[in-house]
Amino acid sequence: MHARGTPRLRGALAVMAVVALLLTLSVALAPERAVAAPVLVSQGKPATASSAEGPFTAPNAVDGDPGTRWSSAFSDDQWIRIDLGASTAVGQIVLNWEAAYAKGYRIELSADGQQWTTIHSTTTGTGGTETLTVSGTGRHIRLVGTERATPWGYSLYEFQVYSTSGGSGPGGDVLLSYGRTGSASTSQHDSTCWQCTPDKAFDRDPASRWATSPEGGWTDPGWIAVDLGAPATINRVVLQWDPAHARAYRIEVSDNGTDWRMIHQTTTGTGFKETLNVSGTGRHVRLYATQRSGEYGYSLWEFQVWGTGGAPIPAPPLPPEPTYDRLVFSDEFNGPAGAAPDPAKWVPETGTGPNNELEYYTDNRNAAQDGNGNLVLEARREPTPGSSCPRDPLSGSTTCQYTSARLNTYGKFQFTYGRVEARIKVSGTQGLWPAFWMLGADYFDQGRPWPYTGEIDIMEHVGKEPNTTYSTLHAPAYHGAAGYGAPYSLPGGANFADDFHTFAVDWNSTGMTFRVDGRVTHRVDREELERTRGPWVFDHDFFLILNNAVGGDWPGPPDTTTRFPQKLSVDYIKVWQ
Repeated sequence: MHARGTPRLRGALAVMAVVALLLTLSVALAPERAVAAPVLVSQGKPATASSAEGPFTAPNAVDGDPGTRWSSAFSDDQWIRIDLGASTAVGQIVLNWEAAYAKGYRIELSADGQQWTTIHSTTTGTGGTETLTVSGTGRHIRLVGTERATPWGYSLYEFQVYSTSGGSGPGGDVLLSYGRTGSASTSQHDSTCWQCTPDKAFDRDPASRWATSPEGGWTDPGWIAVDLGAPATINRVVLQWDPAHARAYRIEVSDNGTDWRMIHQTTTGTGFKETLNVSGTGRHVRLYATQRSGEYGYSLWEFQVWGTGGAPIPAPPLPPEPTYDRLVFSDEFNGPAGAAPDPAKWVPETGTGPNNELEYYTDNRNAAQDGNGNLVLEARREPTPGSSCPRDPLSGSTTCQYTSARLNTYGKFQFTYGRVEARIKVSGTQGLWPAFWMLGADYFDQGRPWPYTGEIDIMEHVGKEPNTTYSTLHAPAYHGAAGYGAPYSLPGGANFADDFHTFAVDWNSTGMTFRVDGRVTHRVDREELERTRGPWVFDHDFFLILNNAVGGDWPGPPDTTTRFPQKLSVDYIKVWQ
């Protein structure tokens, strides 16, 4: 994670940003595709272990009771194994350790209980509660402890296995709250949080939220409730908090929406994502908060209720996971010298840029193939009469003094999940800001403003840092200078502008992996992101963008050392699913 610069809107040209922000005054944020919440599949299933300390046997780790535990002999290696009963797609593991935890361990899957495949391993286990995002399919799952953190053995209160393939969990658990009627103590409705009504917490849209009103609602207590439509058995509640979260709250159930029974309470709410295993029955479920974490009120991106019964409304499924072996987009820019970018694949964006940039983007006058297999986006020092930009410190003019190019694939190619790869030689001088990135298609489809659309920066480079590029995610809860990303610097202080380099991202429902020249530079674990920063908003269509900006909040303006023209050269761009 690396914060830098100032908050910036890379996701749109300035005029588009104004239109999008105006749309927020008249259009409620529309739902994105549903996020498949994990389903607990291990509870009550047969469990065995390599050893047990007295009465602390393996079934204690899958009984749903955090007061019981499995403990092993005081030696390495030790294991605990669960038979899930059928072949299952596993997406998440939650380990609730006793003080005797594993520093080194593996999570393995097997179809037959004989041949095992490792889906997670670590030598830096932290103990406490560890939530792991994994990917694999099997009937049997086991944890193999290879290095103890204490002189004692290995001890787990709970070993929970979740499937993210949808469907039902133990006892037929399903999402009961999606699309159901909500109510709340108050709701915010102003320019800061437009139409932040209770239904937004039940819409499976991680970029819309409920918030209490500043007019009388930023006080204790505050509450939000959902009518499940019929009596239900409630087994799990998932809360995805905005930073305005509750330190103290209760989860309550009711048969009539008036008389409430408590099934969970805490005075140490952590915010971000909280997954609560509960047990209760009722038609109505309420979060009743009694202590705020700060000066503001209460706000939830999602309030999910899981169980059986009720009157569930089926949520749309996720797109299929990629296998990264099917080429779905390719441009190798093999046209003749001077040829424009392929109009079947690329749309030129024209006008002034966002982020206090100084360029004027032209209609392909600054973008052309070079006859040698490259697309070139050229930044030039030349004024555009009649245009208006921030003041250029070199000329003192507020007429745009630079031209450049920005292209996107919206309406030509957009996609959810896949491997994106490009071979690029960046421009490299003070004041230049080349980038290869993606923006949520709902920016245009729904008029949804940045950063609610989500943004995936595969490569950003600023001329004042010649040997470094950045990969970053932006979303409502983490954007601009607080984006979730990491830098990568070339060995020996080499300059990225001196040669071509390959930039790539692998993207699926569980996370992303960014690479430069084949080296992993940043990993995004979805579960960790949701637990530590905020909602994941990347389960819908995105489109590709290339641009070569001049000036802006992050790189700063050109100065007397800046050289023009500057070329961003692209050898190829490919996408696999």
